[in-house]
Amino acid sequence: MSAQDHDSAILDGPSGKLEVVIEVRRKAALLKAGALQDAIFNSANFSSIATDERGVIQIFNVGAERMLGYAAAEVVDKITPADISDPQEVVVRAEALSLELATTIRPGFDALVFKASRGIEDIYELTYIRKDGSRFPAVVSVTALRDDQDAIIGYLLIGTDNSARKRAEEALSKAGALQSAIFNSANFSCIATDAKGVIQIFNVGAERMLGYAAADVMNKITPADISDSQEVIARAKALSAELSTPITPGFEALVFKASRGIEDIYELTYIRKDGSRFPAVVSVTALRDDRDAIIGYLLIGTDNTARKQVEAEQKKLDQRLRDQQFYTRSLIESNIDALMTTDPAGIITDVNKQMEALTGCTRDELIGAPFKNYFTDPERAEAAINLVLRDKNVTNYELTAQARDGKKTVVSYNATTFYDRDRTLQGVFAAARDVTERKRLDQALQDKNVELEKAKIVAEEANLTKSDFLSSMSHELRTPLNAILGFAQLMDSASPPATPSQKASIEQILQAGWYLLKLINEILDLAQIESGKLSLSQEPVSLAEVMSECRTMIEPQGQKRDIKMTFPQFDIPCFVGADRTRLKQVLINLLSNAIKYNQPGGTVVVECTMSTPERTRISVRDTGAGLSAEKLTQLFQPFNRLGQETSAEEGTGIGLVMSKRVVELMGGLIGVESTVGVGSEFWFELSSAVAPQLEVGGAELTAMAPAQVQRGAALRTLLYVEDNPANLKVVEQLIERRPDIRLLTAVNGNLGIELARDNQPEVILMDINLPGISGLEALKILHEDPTTAHIPIVALSANAMQRDIDKGLQAGFFWYLTKPIKVKEFMDVLDAALEFAEKTIRPGK
Repeated sequence: MSAQDHDSAILDGPSGKLEVVIEVRRKAALLKAGALQDAIFNSANFSSIATDERGVIQIFNVGAERMLGYAAAEVVDKITPADISDPQEVVVRAEALSLELATTIRPGFDALVFKASRGIEDIYELTYIRKDGSRFPAVVSVTALRDDQDAIIGYLLIGTDNSARKRAEEALSKAGALQSAIFNSANFSCIATDAKGVIQIFNVGAERMLGYAAADVMNKITPADISDSQEVIARAKALSAELSTPITPGFEALVFKASRGIEDIYELTYIRKDGSRFPAVVSVTALRDDRDAIIGYLLIGTDNTARKQVEAEQKKLDQRLRDQQFYTRSLIESNIDALMTTDPAGIITDVNKQMEALTGCTRDELIGAPFKNYFTDPERAEAAINLVLRDKNVTNYELTAQARDGKKTVVSYNATTFYDRDRTLQGVFAAARDVTERKRLDQALQDKNVELEKAKIVAEEANLTKSDFLSSMSHELRTPLNAILGFAQLMDSASPPATPSQKASIEQILQAGWYLLKLINEILDLAQIESGKLSLSQEPVSLAEVMSECRTMIEPQGQKRDIKMTFPQFDIPCFVGADRTRLKQVLINLLSNAIKYNQPGGTVVVECTMSTPERTRISVRDTGAGLSAEKLTQLFQPFNRLGQETSAEEGTGIGLVMSKRVVELMGGLIGVESTVGVGSEFWFELSSAVAPQLEVGGAELTAMAPAQVQRGAALRTLLYVEDNPANLKVVEQLIERRPDIRLLTAVNGNLGIELARDNQPEVILMDINLPGISGLEALKILHEDPTTAHIPIVALSANAMQRDIDKGLQAGFFWYLTKPIKVKEFMDVLDAALEFAEKTIRPGK
């Protein structure tokens, strides 16, 4: 019917003709249900039956004709798919769906398409009845067909003949009494497939090893789908070469030998449901029927993880030894002192580059030569060796080295004996530091008869030698490390991109570089503490907030080792007097150690209790190996890793030292209790603090009268840069009483700078001790930027020493307010800053 005929039917015909028109349009909509339909309907491999929305068959493809024996003309516009389905199965399906979906579903076509009509994917098994009355099992997929307004205009039922699989299941089920015993075993996986490789049986051992339920895989995938794809491809190539025949990667590669009657046992990596992998040894057997025709395959697998782990551990041990040797040599060569080892007789066995420079001889020339030969007084040099052997060590023993060219260098000789693991003496490890310049200064001081000042300098130098060395070493390491990490990152993001091999190498460089930077930072922190230069900003800190932040940071580390972590719940607010950043540093260090030295699958419990009314105790308890009494005495000593020096765990051994010093600087105590075989509990105590109140600086907020603001006054903006939530809350409540002020907040200096540039506030309120850049650095950046240089910036800091105030005002703050806030002073300063801002000419005005 043409479009003109349609219009004619609508305009001229009675209601019956109108229904015909609607019916024709429905059929036309069905015929336009997608480009894929044409290919489906032309296939004879599966039946495609399309109905209208009432279920009456509209399209019956050649596959349906072949499977069911009906011609399309016998069923189109005459019956529904329910009329060619087993009626008892249709009734059972209606009852099951009614129970599952809690709604009444009538037996008939409605039961076949109900889920699809509700937008639910529906694939089910059903018995179809042919025209001659014979039956066959089918797998049916149902899809609702919709028009442009998403209204259902019909349904598409695509069916496949399931007879072959059913026959295979029956044949496999009769494969012998031994099969039952095999498939009931949980010690190894038994996977039986049909001839095409589709899994038909998946025993309890396979479920246990691979994590799939049998229903997840049966009739859905082949064993190749749960195997490492690259290994399957490699196996296909190897078999193709071995048997001189092309073998397709996939299931065929797994069973090819067995299909030819060749015994086949091989190693393969299986992939579990959760994505994890394990090595397996797989034995493959072809299953045959009475006529010796292959009806499937049996793959029996055993977990090969234990043997692989032993091999891997041996490789790790070998690599660790090589790494340790490289690390030791790197340390020796990077030292600023001339280092050497000798045997007990004083014969040199090893040297570093500094020793070569000191003597003017090569390493090969030095090794095997007597140590004493390279000093102006050989007898005194030989006496140094004997002194070390007698006292086990010697410090600041003065010698004068003489190089090949005659140059003389005064050195401070420091040495100790070293032993093998059986405590057999191996020789002497010594360091010679050039003290020529120091000797010259000492002589100058002696000439001026300032012995007292000399003693003071020597004592101070002795006390700070270690810290100066650590700080110097960190600085020297940062310079080349900056280039390493910088260029590595450039290469990582270069265009064109790096090859996979190059990418892996770059990632290794970056990983090692960032780790080294972490170690340098730890060393710098220790140097700062020992030199007395570490500054703290103590204030009331919420333990609930700190615990939450630490938990977010540390839990992924615990999950990698399957460590269960428990943190306290705070029913009431709990505050301690501490530097917020350093408190988190201490807690993260204790939590990291508890995870690092715990057993896999262990637990870490964090508790918070009141040890006294004035002090709060935070404890971290683990289920690790525990520490002996001897090791407990070595805790909190720099660079002591508690016997973990040869373990795979990384670290400098200064974390606990840092934690102890920081806790003590905050006025607290730190300690540990440990039992070997049970675990350890590290704890620290800090002074309890009162939560910040709405009463600040002696004035209550509720008593403060709202500022008198003229009607129609312009809204001014105040930007507050502060990382402490409690301080932010106090200022927010203060500003709520000033309807003429809009408050913006930033939790760090960089964000504050960005907000200042974007929003051009009238006044900025700035904390000093901020994460990232400090308030002083942010002030400098804002003053140097022409777009923000005009904005008055008021400091609000807990750094209340006069030198802090002077330093802030000299840096350019408009005013320097100290915590706790004094309401009147705060408002007066804020009004003064706003008045100043109104008189300031902004850029572009």
